[in-house]
Amino acid sequence: MSDGDDDAQDAPDEADAPDETEEPDEQPEETDAESDPDGDEDQQPEETDAEADEDAEAEDADEDADEDAIATNLGEEELNERLDDVEASLEEAETEDDLDDVEAQLDRVETALETADLPEPDDEDEEDPREEIEGRIGDIRNDIEDARGPYGEDVVADIEDAKATVTDTEWTEDGEEDAAAVVNEFVASVEETLDASIDAGTDFPEDHAEALDLAAAAVEDADLDADDDAETIADLLEATDELTAGLDDAEEWDDLTVVEQLDAQGFYDRLNSENRKDFPPELNVVRIAEQENDPERILLGFDYFESDFMEENCIDAFRRMGAPEAYDAMMELAQRRDRPAIEVLGKIGNDDACETLHDYIADESNPPLQKTVLKALGEIGSEASTQPVADRLVAEDPEVRSQAARALGRIGDTRAIDPLADTLADDDSDNVRAAAGWALVQIGTERALETAAQYVDDRSYIVENEAEKAAQRLDAAAPSA
Repeated sequence: MSDGDDDAQDAPDEADAPDETEEPDEQPEETDAESDPDGDEDQQPEETDAEADEDAEAEDADEDADEDAIATNLGEEELNERLDDVEASLEEAETEDDLDDVEAQLDRVETALETADLPEPDDEDEEDPREEIEGRIGDIRNDIEDARGPYGEDVVADIEDAKATVTDTEWTEDGEEDAAAVVNEFVASVEETLDASIDAGTDFPEDHAEALDLAAAAVEDADLDADDDAETIADLLEATDELTAGLDDAEEWDDLTVVEQLDAQGFYDRLNSENRKDFPPELNVVRIAEQENDPERILLGFDYFESDFMEENCIDAFRRMGAPEAYDAMMELAQRRDRPAIEVLGKIGNDDACETLHDYIADESNPPLQKTVLKALGEIGSEASTQPVADRLVAEDPEVRSQAARALGRIGDTRAIDPLADTLADDDSDNVRAAAGWALVQIGTERALETAAQYVDDRSYIVENEAEKAAQRLDAAAPSA
């Protein structure tokens, strides 16, 4: 019984047990297996970096769009405030990318200005706010450009300028040595800075110009970045500055006085204590050179002389010498209608001058020039001048007609006989008629002499004199009985 009583006593405790194990009202969280009958995970993947960047760019684009939308309504004060911000950004910019951002910022302000409704000035004296802002934008844009660089391209440009100086400058002997040394120092500096090797010869200026080309190529090959290689670029620019300064200091011909330049080329070498007679000494040299038939020495001085006195003495010497070496120098002056130079061309006698001189004899407004040119053409003696000169037999000035007749006589072309015969018969001036008679005698053919000899009884003594010369020539040519 005692066992039964024990069981009976334990029964209430067992009856209470279910109360302690009752399930709570809250439902337990579903397991992955319960939420996904297939057993697959259905969680959202984490956002990638690329997607994050795209989202950021989209947000920036939205902000820019909002900013642009607002910018269309900016007034004068707001535009200037925006420009203040641009200037502040420019002061803080340190890299090329920073400057690009500043420029983009400035572009947005400029775009806003285009659509801004700004007041127009009431009168001409009042300042236009739009023009003021445009000017400020332009100034800031210039400041941005000034803040950029320097670049490797700037170094290359400086080297190319130096090369042009080396090749285009006329150096003195001392200047060549100094310029060559400066280039060599620069090339060594480039080699050290870029760890490059530049090989060139020693002939100045050709090899030194080549060395500068190679140095420029080395800079280009280095592909220097304005930000990453700023120190290297600065070193190279310092070297190009020294190169430029050194070339500027090297002596060139233009640095010398005329006397120094002539002395360096041996102009005064013929002067000595015995033949120093004239002053200035340059005149002495010209006279010695003329005596020695040395036109090249005179030409050397002529190229350098700056005084009219010495130029005139050189031209006089050329005229007396008839030096072909002086043709180019005299032709250059003749193209400016310089009469003394044209006289020299006549003495030189080069047919190449005729085409230019023909243009000058038709100028009725300048008889002195016509006479000088006609005489020169006669001395040159080219039959290509016969017709242009014969056309002057009817010139307004009788001295021009007379000179034309004499020029035809010197040329000696038989085609001139008929126009000269007409002049001898019809011209109002006895001097011109006598010149025509003289020309016919100079041509000297039988027909020319017979034409002139017809006037042995002319009323004018000077015409009769030329006719008698013609008659004598005919008699001398006649066969003896």
